[in-house]
Amino acid sequence: MSIRVLTARDIAELVRQVGIDKFMDGLIESLETTFKKWKQLKVTPRVSFHYRQGVVEAMPASDDKWYTVKIVNGHPLNPSRGLQTVVAVAVLVDVETGYPLMFMDATLLTSLRTGAASALATKYLAREDSETLGVIGNGAQSEFLAYAITRVANKLDRILAFDIDRKATEKFTRNMSHLGYTVESVDSPRELALNSDIIVTATASPGRNRVIEKSWVEPGTHINAVGGDAPGKTELDPELVRSSKLVVELLDQALVEGEAQNVGREHVYAELWEVVAGIKPGRTSPQEVTIFDSVGIAIEDLAAITYVYSLAKGDDIGTTIKILPETSNPKDLFSLIAKPLQGREKGFLKNIKLYEN
Repeated sequence: MSIRVLTARDIAELVRQVGIDKFMDGLIESLETTFKKWKQLKVTPRVSFHYRQGVVEAMPASDDKWYTVKIVNGHPLNPSRGLQTVVAVAVLVDVETGYPLMFMDATLLTSLRTGAASALATKYLAREDSETLGVIGNGAQSEFLAYAITRVANKLDRILAFDIDRKATEKFTRNMSHLGYTVESVDSPRELALNSDIIVTATASPGRNRVIEKSWVEPGTHINAVGGDAPGKTELDPELVRSSKLVVELLDQALVEGEAQNVGREHVYAELWEVVAGIKPGRTSPQEVTIFDSVGIAIEDLAAITYVYSLAKGDDIGTTIKILPETSNPKDLFSLIAKPLQGREKGFLKNIKLYEN
């Protein structure tokens, strides 16, 4: 049986062939559909091993047809080495047989699905009349987040940006201009927060930071807190989190890695699937402040990986290779290595002494 292999270039080509608008809309829809069938899924927090240099994680998820697992890292110092902060690979497995169907780079797809997840939360939690998007942290993830949100917040006509690295903001501005958006650089997170209807925080600095203070946030604001994604790593003023409607992806994971770790489960309003499925209402007032506490969960990868698989298979994107054992008798796996032994000298076993108790 062949396995489809997708490189980052293959996925980029797939996005270009489908069209970035259509691809992102389809990805958001795939996430939404998956969240609505939450109770039919096998859901678990990711398994994380933390090191001095960063973290490496395994993220498994499954429904009754597919099993996916993604291995992903987070190494904040990698850019100084000329390496990505986050890279990932993923495997798609057929539940019926247990056979892998696809092995792929998941670095680009992780960025796309992270943007799609924030867009989905924005769809249910932001005011429909939101006009200004502010992005704090203009690194590798920023364009994916901003672009995805524009697909659901149809009245956005202004994008503000801030990063302590001005070159990062210049990069963000340049890339967003390719998509037809004009970005305004601001001088501080405070200025950005005070003038934004929707805020994205996507910073990489470790520690319990206060990228946004409670006093900076106007009534009716929606915040996608994306950068706080590890134990001891947060971005928002805890008083802001306590006083807002806090929606998480997976409670047990958010309490360890998200903004929720600073406030406790009693301040969590809902998991995102409950809002998407209509079990709990999203925004109920134009004045309330809402927060999506995004840490990234495997169910989102399941939705993204299966979505890409269906597109890649249909357009025959990638390379198919045979790496699994194939034998005429499935119970005779040893035959794959037995033939070389037949070429040994007949006296091979003569020097082996057998002992009996």
